[in-house]
Amino acid sequence: MKKQKGFSLIELLIVVAIILIIAAIAIPNLMRSRMAANESSAVGSVRTINTAMVTYASSFPDTGYSATLTALGGATAACAPPAVATVGAACLIDNLLSVVQQKSGYQFAAAGAATAGSTTNNTYTVTALPLSVGATGNRGFFSDQSGVIRYTLDGTAPTIASSPLQ
Repeated sequence: MKKQKGFSLIELLIVVAIILIIAAIAIPNLMRSRMAANESSAVGSVRTINTAMVTYASSFPDTGYSATLTALGGATAACAPPAVATVGAACLIDNLLSVVQQKSGYQFAAAGAATAGSTTNNTYTVTALPLSVGATGNRGFFSDQSGVIRYTLDGTAPTIASSPLQ
């Protein structure tokens, strides 16, 4: 009798089982890494919006901070060279943040407001909340005119009383 070449069914099943075990270990780590990357991107975007708000207030002192997130950016056509920044389209941030208001699994919102007795927007708030808590991110982020970024661990909207990032 000739000896057949190749792998037996048991050998193939053992290899498949080992691959499944490695995948079961690797996939949750990959998901945690993706959420951490999304959260880092959200913090960076909140910092970008903070910088854009200060630049907007410096560029348009009669208006103060931007009343909407959309006014910080503007439509692509409105910001194409040789565009001139306006109160409604300052061209300071990209369309993902200003028009779509979603980036890397987070939903962004920003609004400027005037305090009593003021005619200019002298305060603002920025929030970044995960689109799906536990899948796109776990933490919610908040900032205001102080520039301090604050967070919550459960994905809800943070407030001025929330813990600051270190």
